Amino acid sequence: MASTSNNPERAAPPPADGFDPIEVQREAAMFYGLFLRGASPEELRRDIAIPREVFLKWLSHPLYDGQFRENAKRIYRFRRQVLAVFDELVDQARLKDRLQ
Repeated sequence: MASTSNNPERAAPPPADGFDPIEVQREAAMFYGLFLRGASPEELRRDIAIPREVFLKWLSHPLYDGQFRENAKRIYRFRRQVLAVFDELVDQARLKDRLQ
């Protein structure tokens, strides 16, 4: 049986941002599970998000090299995607509760 990774016709192109969508969803699902167990969505959002001030400090610190800065940018984009998925899950849960 041939693997799809060896078949270029069937292999999915990597996302433009380089993130595996499954990893983003998995991370958001972990936080959503905490929400379902009673954690405040506001507190969870603060845990997910990297404050912009912190991010800018990482980028401007003179002792952090270029590779660190690139990693910080990548982490920041990833966490923003996780936050967007988490917000969507919370919104869907609230809408579902209202409809019932």
